[in-house]
Amino acid sequence: MLKIRLKRQGAKKNPSYRIVVINSTSKREGRPVQELGHYNPKTKVMKLDLATAQDWIKKGAQPTETVAYLIKNCNEDGTLNYKKKETVKLSKKAQAKAAAEAEAKAKAEEEAKAAAEAEAAAPAEETAAEEVQA
Repeated sequence: MLKIRLKRQGAKKNPSYRIVVINSTSKREGRPVQELGHYNPKTKVMKLDLATAQDWIKKGAQPTETVAYLIKNCNEDGTLNYKKKETVKLSKKAQAKAAAEAEAKAKAEEEAKAAAEAEAAAPAEETAAEEVQA
């Protein structure tokens, strides 16, 4: 069975990978059937022959989870369409503080809404009382 997987290259703590089609029983650095491109996770640079990769998948080659992600997020020219996460991770204290502020804000909005409803009901009662007196 053929797999499309990553073949590790590069120095210690500085990996770069080749995207290869290889027999599933071969070693990680074994001789590939075909090289499809390369990927550097540190710089997020990738070059992939997308048409050939999709052709191998049609022939029955199984991509690994990481390679499937790379193929899915690949542009037409073979570069990675990387979107930086915009969410900022907060510490537990900061998360608790933000939750408390959101809760206080929601409570203040509820009170303001109730006060507005009470004011809207009060003039209607006054006009009804004036009509009764007249």
